[in-house]
Amino acid sequence: MPILFPAIDLKGGQCVRLKLGDMDQATVFNDDPAAQARSFQDQGFDWLHVVDLDGAFAGESRNGAAVDAILSATTNPVQLGGGIRTLDQIAAWLDKGIARVILGTVAVRDPELVKTACARFPGKIAVGIDARGGKVAVEGWAETAELTAIDLAGRFEDAGVAAIIYTDIDRDGILKGINWQATLELAAATAIPVIASGGLASIADVERLATDDCAVLEGAITGRALYDGRLDPAAALRLLGAPQDNA
Repeated sequence: MPILFPAIDLKGGQCVRLKLGDMDQATVFNDDPAAQARSFQDQGFDWLHVVDLDGAFAGESRNGAAVDAILSATTNPVQLGGGIRTLDQIAAWLDKGIARVILGTVAVRDPELVKTACARFPGKIAVGIDARGGKVAVEGWAETAELTAIDLAGRFEDAGVAAIIYTDIDRDGILKGINWQATLELAAATAIPVIASGGLASIADVERLATDDCAVLEGAITGRALYDGRLDPAAALRLLGAPQDNA
């Protein structure tokens, strides 16, 4: 069954959620990322999706202490993105215990680095494809490239990428529902497992994730709906057939 990935987005050492990828529209939900990570594990989630938002804009880690605290607080595997753009940075995070590194901007700027990373760290590299109006966005979503999500995915078809995390920026953080059409079109165009991200609004999106045509997806990421109580973790995990209560 698909995996539901709870998101911890880090800005200034705090757990926040953005609206439409805008750093000026950040809502703080928890000032203790480690406690949030423990809570998600206790609720029964099997993975964590962590993004260093400041790092995505800066091009290097800006919330390393918070990520370290998360790794110490949970036994769940963690996938991490945001400002990771060199082989040395990838290796350093994997050495610290990150299960999967997400490469976004560098996948557009330097696809050969992604391919090299996949060869060196098999099963440990994911590609983050963030799209606005169908075109890939980079540099913390501040710039849009003249490249479609399907075009970008095609660059890595045989590279050994563990997963593609596809985010529709136009829906991110505003609870409009996942863009299932675009996500499933991408999944149909690539053999790489796809994770849906951006806009998961309610239990209806989880029900959609559990349908047969979404079986091609590895899962989906949930953020704001989980933090503001619109999505009940136990009900969502039950729908996806996940075991309950890891506490």
